Amino acid sequence: MGLTDQQDEPQSQRATMVDLHVGRRIRERRRAMGLSQMQLARIIGVTYQQAHKYERGQNRISAGRLFSVAQALAVDPAWFFEGISEHGETQEVAPRQRMCLELVRNFALIKDEKHQEAISNMARSMANS
Repeated sequence: MGLTDQQDEPQSQRATMVDLHVGRRIRERRRAMGLSQMQLARIIGVTYQQAHKYERGQNRISAGRLFSVAQALAVDPAWFFEGISEHGETQEVAPRQRMCLELVRNFALIKDEKHQEAISNMARSMANS
């Protein structure tokens, strides 16, 4: 094994960790927005199976496709890399953060704007007490 091969191995392992992290972040944001994998796939112009593989980290997502995903999910492309250390290690989502994401997802699913406004006012009132 040459020097280059030894250097490439940790890089490919790191890339895999990054792919898994980016996939989790895509899924997290998609769910928070109340989109199905099928809906996201249609928006970004891929099959459902491909979107599923992106989210599972099975297929590496290109820079151009990640940019499309970021636009579809209304985030900056850098958002997908938040929580990754310089060594490619990821941090788990805290239970409180997971609950917050679930709250956002459920809020987005409420169709009636008056109900959304009422919940927003209630949360604001509780936060100030």
